[in-house]
Amino acid sequence: MDYRDAGVDVEAGRAFVDQIRNLVHSTFRKEVLGGLGGFGGCFQLPTGYKEPVLVSGTDGVGTKLKIAQIINRHDTVGIDLVAMCVNDVLTSGAEPLFFLDYVATGKLDKEQLTQVVSGIAAGCKLANCALLGGETAEMPGFYQIGEYDLAGFCVGIVEKSQMLDGSQVQIGDVAIALASAGVHSNGLSLVRKIINDSGFSWQDQPELLGGETIGEVFLKPTRIYVKPVLAARQAGLEIHGMAHITGGGLPENLPRCLGKNQAIQINPNNWTIPPAFQWLAEAGGVSDEAMFNTFNMGVGFVVLLPSHQVEKAITFFAAQNIPAFAIGEVIPGEGTLKGLL
Repeated sequence: MDYRDAGVDVEAGRAFVDQIRNLVHSTFRKEVLGGLGGFGGCFQLPTGYKEPVLVSGTDGVGTKLKIAQIINRHDTVGIDLVAMCVNDVLTSGAEPLFFLDYVATGKLDKEQLTQVVSGIAAGCKLANCALLGGETAEMPGFYQIGEYDLAGFCVGIVEKSQMLDGSQVQIGDVAIALASAGVHSNGLSLVRKIINDSGFSWQDQPELLGGETIGEVFLKPTRIYVKPVLAARQAGLEIHGMAHITGGGLPENLPRCLGKNQAIQINPNNWTIPPAFQWLAEAGGVSDEAMFNTFNMGVGFVVLLPSHQVEKAITFFAAQNIPAFAIGEVIPGEGTLKGLL
């Protein structure tokens, strides 16, 4: 008896590492020291910082992975994995530097997991961070054949004087929403329940979804906002606060970027809810309150800035192919959203 008899193929693991080596190397920044295969990834801090602060974040993709496994498409969830981490780190004003992944599976399928890593590499390039290392765990008996789970870890850097912590936000600042690319990576358990309970299949093409299959619509990867937002700050936009709209939607996430004794007055008429969310609400009989507390509802990221920069901000992000729109204003309050529902 050997390890392979127990369900773990060490040689397949080595072959998988060789197969993804070029994908990993394609993400490297000049600060990466060494290559793939060591016990730890090494990264030299960029020069030019007076008081560098490291900002870390970790997340996963959640049950969106079930959809990928059902329709057998695995090249987008890696982008989600990176996005969920780097967008969080970005809210502090930090530039993501490097990323690590953890992949666990019942039985290593090289082709399947190479697709996953290709998505992780694509996400790292979109965020300009290095895929510094990772871990692949083959766990027979813990995961079923064909199943896998993902976790991601990101470290970014920001000059201490430029770090955003809520203290910069001022009464009268305007909340500019940056459009999401879809449901991103939150609320997929509710999506799956709606599909299953309503008798739809992932290959169905409801008219409201514009000819795409349900699987295609809800597997669209999370938008990565790193490059356009960092570029906006460098272009002179006075961003005072940022929020990544993830689980809990606008009500839970937007107040997290406020200072003390502040709230946000939302104008829900300032944007149109995308068709995917309209279809979910109709198909599942989901209330407006439940929708806003579960999904991003078309708002993937929010920046707060002075009112005189609203038009400049909207024009700037439009030039970066990201629709942007003003959705509210900072007012005196106790860390809540007003006017949303």
